[in-house]
Amino acid sequence: MAIFDLFSKRQKALRGDVPDVYTYGDLPNALRVQIVHIWADSIGSEQSYYDYTHGYNVKSAYKFIVDTLCREYGLFQLPTAEKYNDRMYLKELANFLLQEDDAERQLDIVELSFRYIDQLTREYYLGRNNASKVADNAINELNDRFKEHGVGFQFVEGEIVRVDSELIHVEAVKPALRLLNEKNYHGAQQEFLSAYEHYRHGKNKEALNDCLKSFESTMKAICDKRKWPYQPNATAKALIQICFDNDLVPSFWQQQLSSLRSMLESSIPTGRNKLSGHGQGTTPTMVPDYLVAYMLHMTASTLVFLTTAEKEIA
Repeated sequence: MAIFDLFSKRQKALRGDVPDVYTYGDLPNALRVQIVHIWADSIGSEQSYYDYTHGYNVKSAYKFIVDTLCREYGLFQLPTAEKYNDRMYLKELANFLLQEDDAERQLDIVELSFRYIDQLTREYYLGRNNASKVADNAINELNDRFKEHGVGFQFVEGEIVRVDSELIHVEAVKPALRLLNEKNYHGAQQEFLSAYEHYRHGKNKEALNDCLKSFESTMKAICDKRKWPYQPNATAKALIQICFDNDLVPSFWQQQLSSLRSMLESSIPTGRNKLSGHGQGTTPTMVPDYLVAYMLHMTASTLVFLTTAEKEIA
């Protein structure tokens, strides 16, 4: 459903009462209610067992989401379940989202439900004129609502990822995930998403480790795709050299962009090696959030560069 620019929204914008810095705590109550509305639009309402518009058993769809959460949390039913024989799973799920205080559990609910929407509604709508629109519209509205409320998360490629800069997210992170979605790069994509997941949970050293893994896996995937030999234990530096030797970057660009090799060799590997790749000694090494954000964005930009360059070579 389209997002309307209501009078009250315009007045808030004029007064400057709109969030200009992302937050990462509890989801605002209004956002949670809007998410429930998106569920009803995309999965369907639970008024009947079978929704002929959507083409599948709506009750079983919500039951799957609820049962998955219960199993993962070690519960027989969600705390908001009503004591009736015939459980209303949409109501149970919606109440759980509205009443849950833990921010990570709130995002669990959002991620799982929209992963369901992203995958299964496309399957059930297969062959219809609006095959992908249902899922696309739901995900687009969710991401727009996140931005509207100043909440620093987006649903991308089946996962909730943290966003620090909207410009960088649009120009680097999303293109990187889209390019890595090809089968050759699935390992690199998993590691890149894992880096963001660690970052979201404050595991900054682990995030840096996965940045480097994704960087190396991308270069190995390119070497495999192009049949460029490399040692199984090849480091980032060796892999970079192989990519240059095989003209992944044209020779005249290598001369013009002499700093590129230095950036590739030193930025991502060095950030990881100095802060997370070795023993920390007596005093624990602290990795600040802003540095991890920078490394994530640098990794994303580098992966876009490498995968795009691979597509361009003969």
